[in-house]
Amino acid sequence: MKTTGIGRLAKDTAIYGLSSIVGRFLHWLLVPMYVRVLDSTGEYGIITHLYGWMALLLVMLTYGMETGFFRFVNKREEHEPERVYATALYCLAGTSTLFLTLCLLFLQPLSRGMGYAAHPEYIAMLVAIVAVDAFCCLPFADLRRRNRPWRFAVLRLTNMAASICLNVFFLVVCPWIHARSPQSISWFYLPEYGAGYILVANTLSSLLLLLLLLPEIGPGFRARPSIRRLRLMLPYVFPVLLLGLAGIFNQNADKMLFPFLFNDREFAEAQLGIYGACFKIAVVMVMFIQAFRYAYEPFIFAREKERDSRTANAVVMKYFVIFSLALFLAVTFYMDVIKYFVVPAYYAGLKVVPVVMLGELFAGIYFNLSIWYKLTDRTVWGARFAAIGCVVTVTIMMLCVPRWGFMACAWALFSSNLLMMLLSYAAGQRHYRVDYDLRSAGTYALLAGALYSAGMWPNFDHPAVQLAYRTFLLALYIIYMVRRDLWPTLKRRTNHGM
Repeated sequence: MKTTGIGRLAKDTAIYGLSSIVGRFLHWLLVPMYVRVLDSTGEYGIITHLYGWMALLLVMLTYGMETGFFRFVNKREEHEPERVYATALYCLAGTSTLFLTLCLLFLQPLSRGMGYAAHPEYIAMLVAIVAVDAFCCLPFADLRRRNRPWRFAVLRLTNMAASICLNVFFLVVCPWIHARSPQSISWFYLPEYGAGYILVANTLSSLLLLLLLLPEIGPGFRARPSIRRLRLMLPYVFPVLLLGLAGIFNQNADKMLFPFLFNDREFAEAQLGIYGACFKIAVVMVMFIQAFRYAYEPFIFAREKERDSRTANAVVMKYFVIFSLALFLAVTFYMDVIKYFVVPAYYAGLKVVPVVMLGELFAGIYFNLSIWYKLTDRTVWGARFAAIGCVVTVTIMMLCVPRWGFMACAWALFSSNLLMMLLSYAAGQRHYRVDYDLRSAGTYALLAGALYSAGMWPNFDHPAVQLAYRTFLLALYIIYMVRRDLWPTLKRRTNHGM
């Protein structure tokens, strides 16, 4: 039964993870279109800024209720999961509606405060998207509770496909039609609206998702909520909210605060657009970490009671570092090709990519290390680390961004994640000791650093020669990786299987 349960968990994790990662990858592929069809880097800067706030607001409006739902619906004394679902659903519906109503009532001052007095509808669409998406998180959680991963994946991918199609419609198809027959679409399309149509597409796709989720939402509203359960759930989710807020703020503080650190708003938005677009190149590392995360948590929690669980932690960390460094080298070595992901107006921001990728690598290691406070129920440590990371990020930005621009944002991310990684390692070794292979990690880090330096130093006149040289260096890393670790491990497993 145990094997069957873990097998099912692995299969479901693959489906959930695939739908999220594929969707994220497809949205990532929209960036080359954005930077080519928008009139300026400043327009993309507006989107980068608003979506940074959107991520924070979404955590605020869900306030850990998804986690609370899973915690209470699986309690042995709870014999009415429908009432737990109804309680959480009514709660989220109420807070999302209240948030949306208050924001629309105070739309003008909110728009002025965020620097969008000329386009208050940007803020209106922003809060509408957040309110709908926050409410929709619970029906998705209930699908997971009822073991319906395919329904979950289809709805997610349908929502993302709608968003992509609407983006292409407003930003590519409509301009093409307008150039040939402006009168046919002038009743709804404004060529100068630009970045606003990205928000329009997101708003419409979120509303479509809400409609598609009605079969899951209906049963929740038909059941009777419980005030008693809500009183138990709210204290439980509050620490989760604090942890989530600190974590998401640390990830998005650069995009959220950047425009407020300059007197010239247009200049700030133009610089943020460059940073945001080039940051997306480094998101390759984030997608790798996300894919790893979907598989890692179920794996580790399933092995928690086994005697070799800490050894498994160390082995997983070792290979995570090995493959992450290989990905870092691959992206940075082929930057001369990858740079065409954006257009020349954004090339000034390419220098942030190596720094951001290393910062995200530290974040991935920190995630690996964080398993100690999750397994020992000391999640308050996670909140402490995230809070310290926020202080570091904001301090570096406030002091350095006005002088060094978006490069300071990259170093703020790098420094914050590095510090959280080191603090988590130090605390974890006291409370949940794991014998990580530091020698191996150090060896691969030094090798990757040496190869990276060798790859960046000579500038060959011919691009093909440069790529061939860097491909040779990457091959050296891969050969070393295979001969030192991958092949011996595969050989041991083969012999053990025999």
